[in-house]
Amino acid sequence: MADFVQLWVYLSSTPLFGLTATLVVYVLAQAFYGRMGQAAWANPVLWSVVLLALGLTLTGTAYPTYFSGAQFIHFLLGPAVVALAWPLWLRRTVLRARFGRFALAALAGGTAAALSATVLAWALDLPHDVLLSLTPKSVTAPVAMGVAEKIGGIPALAAVFAVVTGMVGALSGKYLFDALGIGKDATGWMARGFALGTAAHGIGAARALQVNADAGAWAALALGLQVVFASVLIPLVARLL
Repeated sequence: MADFVQLWVYLSSTPLFGLTATLVVYVLAQAFYGRMGQAAWANPVLWSVVLLALGLTLTGTAYPTYFSGAQFIHFLLGPAVVALAWPLWLRRTVLRARFGRFALAALAGGTAAALSATVLAWALDLPHDVLLSLTPKSVTAPVAMGVAEKIGGIPALAAVFAVVTGMVGALSGKYLFDALGIGKDATGWMARGFALGTAAHGIGAARALQVNADAGAWAALALGLQVVFASVLIPLVARLL
């Protein structure tokens, strides 16, 4: 037992710990996700976050210690996002033909997401900086942090709101689409994917990619459009108001 404790103390203080823990937990969560028939509630991202947070808390491991290893995976986030352009390139004919409608849909969806969050925060009389942190909730976390900082919000809180929004979208999207009668033909997958990317950014896009290639491609497009629109329009509207 003493040897095990010494081994744990050594491993938990090295960069290898964060990298290994992340990979092992995600592989196990992905296997569980497959065993459950890719049920929305078994989302591997959700359970990876829960298990890692629980493990760090129970072992008393500081987050900077964990991230010193996990940063190697974090670095791959950029190339992974860029790689989402490939499915869109394969569908470039449809994209060219419908880009105007995609842009309008993204603008309408992003406006609804930001406005509904802002109005709800105002109705609940939340502090002004919390309200501003909630506004970019449907944009991917790094961009949401930058937008929140630009308009006077709290970047760390904006990241939390963005992650929670993405999780909620990934977990509830299937049931909502089924309830609305959105089909699973080519047009249906386009609508499902684009809606997930619009409302639930990267986490929603990841869920869409796991379910259907077409849905994943259009979710990636929606994610990119939201980044552009939110980065430009939210600070501009905040300045005008």
